[in-house]
Amino acid sequence: MKSLFQKIDKPLFILMIVYSILGVVMILSASSVSAVLRYQVSPSYFFIRQVIFVVFSFILGIFFILKLPTKKYKYLAPFYLAIVIALLFYVFSYGFVAGGAQSWIDLYFFNLQPTEFAKTALIIYMGVFYEKSIKKHKPFTHNFIPILIAVIIFFFVAQQPDFGGAAIIAGIVFFTFLKVPFEEKNKVNVIKYIGIGLIVAVIALLYSGSDIFNSAQLSRLKFANPCQRYTEDTGYQVCNGFIAYHNGGLFGVGLGNSSQKYLYLPEAHTDFIFPILVEELGLMVGILVIFGYAYMLYRILKIAKSADNIRNALICYGTFIYLLLHLLINFMGSLALIPLTGVPIPFLSYGGSFNMNVILMLFVVQRIAIENKQNQEKRALAMLS
Repeated sequence: MKSLFQKIDKPLFILMIVYSILGVVMILSASSVSAVLRYQVSPSYFFIRQVIFVVFSFILGIFFILKLPTKKYKYLAPFYLAIVIALLFYVFSYGFVAGGAQSWIDLYFFNLQPTEFAKTALIIYMGVFYEKSIKKHKPFTHNFIPILIAVIIFFFVAQQPDFGGAAIIAGIVFFTFLKVPFEEKNKVNVIKYIGIGLIVAVIALLYSGSDIFNSAQLSRLKFANPCQRYTEDTGYQVCNGFIAYHNGGLFGVGLGNSSQKYLYLPEAHTDFIFPILVEELGLMVGILVIFGYAYMLYRILKIAKSADNIRNALICYGTFIYLLLHLLINFMGSLALIPLTGVPIPFLSYGGSFNMNVILMLFVVQRIAIENKQNQEKRALAMLS
């Protein structure tokens, strides 16, 4: 284990620890009031649960994922993806509703959200699939298989309805596909087909008779000028987020002293935790947090570019896109630049399924960093011999 830790990407690992600590501290602060007044539980209820999820994820990452060679993913990826699709089908039929979406499976000790596992399953599956496909020179049409699987998953998630999750799944698959080393003319053709497919899919949804575009969902398309729509759900939440940003100023009102967490922001410990962070710790800390995320993404890209095979490179690129989309959609939604979709922030937002997947995927990236250094050492020894 010591030799493995010597080869991990240490800046990325330090960021993982720092953001995990910052996340649980902010969740304790942001959730303490709503835990008592809204959920009638202990003020530390969400904090304790998040600590358990984070510690469990780090233990699993350190003692299992760091030790598991990525070449073995070819056996695990199809199995993992099949389980996720089965869980999504179960949610479609029997899942329970929370936050206006039928997205959850009640496991009594914690609520499982299969959509989050679908994102990571697709990333790993695409890496494994395209490495094999390119090595064996499969017909180009063979490369549409992951896209077709992603379309099935997209529809399951959109029907919940979870448009934020569906959009992120579409973005992960599309942008990861662009990093597959195909001939340029083939990529152009695929983009055309995907564009046509999306148009057909939207038309099919509009005329399917489904109620996924109900009034609550359509109201989210009105996202500009939130404080002029204070009595509406999306206007109310985003405007109170603006108030939190304004209250915080440059240096904040102090940890634990937010006024907006007193039920003004109904999702203060999940989707709107960043405005609470800025209110309590200030704009300067908020900017540092954003720069920290940017550096985290840079480290992932650096590991991707050093990867020795298509599988590992695509998994890193997919993880990069996964985190980037969550950050962009959350930040832009809270600033009323795009519709509000209920997408959490990595590490900071409360959520067991989401943060578990984020941490474990970053440990997968760390395993790839280890393999990169192992291969570099092998090449150096070969040159000396």
